[in-house]
Amino acid sequence: MKKVKITVLKTTLDEELAKEFGVEGLTACPMLKEGQVFYADYAKPDGLCDEAWKAMYQYAFALSHGAENGLFYYGDWIRKPGVAICSCNDGLRPVIFKLETTDEISKIDYEPVR
Repeated sequence: MKKVKITVLKTTLDEELAKEFGVEGLTACPMLKEGQVFYADYAKPDGLCDEAWKAMYQYAFALSHGAENGLFYYGDWIRKPGVAICSCNDGLRPVIFKLETTDEISKIDYEPVR
């Protein structure tokens, strides 16, 4: 299993939807910053939003287990092997992430119970 690099590409705010449904003064996500980097494998990295992780964990898991050798969805989504672009599930202020496989081997940081 390899580590997956997660980079925050963009923090956004859908002004039209925020005006209709959001609270007064709503801004782009205050928890994450563009350019911020995390590393993951099977577990959510410290500091990453729980909801963002729920939206991307299946891509991180696939990439960490070898999906870098192929393209997601039969090559009709992302043209570069080993990369996924996804967003969190906040409909008013989604954050866009790039996930990419690395050559860094993941290490178990706990004692397995067997």
